[in-house]
Order: sequence, then C-alpha cells, then structure tokens
Amino acid sequence: MKRNESISKIMTSEVQTVHVGQKLSEVRRQLADNAYHHVPVVSGKQLVGMISATDMLRLSLAVYGVDERALDAMLDSQHTIESVMTKELTTLSAKDTVRHAAEVLGEGRFHSLPVVEDGDLVGLVTTTDLIRYLLAQY
Repeated sequence: MKRNESISKIMTSEVQTVHVGQKLSEVRRQLADNAYHHVPVVSGKQLVGMISATDMLRLSLAVYGVDERALDAMLDSQHTIESVMTKELTTLSAKDTVRHAAEVLGEGRFHSLPVVEDGDLVGLVTTTDLIRYLLAQY
C-alpha cells in the first residue's frame, strides 16, 4: 500500500450536484432516485454547501404519511436548499493523500468529503471509496 497515494486515485470526479437556486423537491427526488447519500450544492462551479439524505429525511418526517406530491409542495413552500444545506464544510484538496482522507473520515463525523481546488468542486471522496481502495490492497 502506497503511503502517499493521491486522493485523485479514489475520488469520484463526475459528481452529481445541485445548484443553490433549485427547488428542494428536486434534491429530494435526486437523492431518492440514486445510490448516493450526499449531494454537493454549487453556485456555478463553486462549492457552497452539502445536503445529505439524512437532512432530507428530517424534513420529510415532519409530514410523515403524506404522498410525494404533498411532500414536495411542503418542501418547496417552507424550505430552500440554502436553508437546509450544511455550509461549513470540511474539504480536501486534490493534492491531499488517501491517508489524509482516511484520517478525516476515520474521525466518524463525515461520510463524504468534497474535493476542491480554488473553491471549485473537482471531486468527492466517500467512506465507500476508501473501503473499496483498501479492499483492492488485499
């Protein structure tokens, strides 16, 4: 196992994002329809926040039992992406190493770390990416 392997070895570079001006219902559908649990929020290419499936679940539980159309209407009328997203993010640089990503993810506070260069989102590293990398070593 290489100690100083670049984070680019394991990061996802084709990251699905949402724009800060989109409707929150669109974020809910994107997370529900895909196999990922975190979606970066961008303004242009600039990373401005992150929304997780857990964030959306908290909002959805407030109206448990309603159909998706009513849920989406409630989300869009009462919330914005900006009001729900996490704004203070821990990020990685494309120059960081897999070891550094493992140290940060190993603290257990995050399951996904955006990779940025000059504020622009260039990738995403998740605990799953790290586990797959480790498995390939054995």
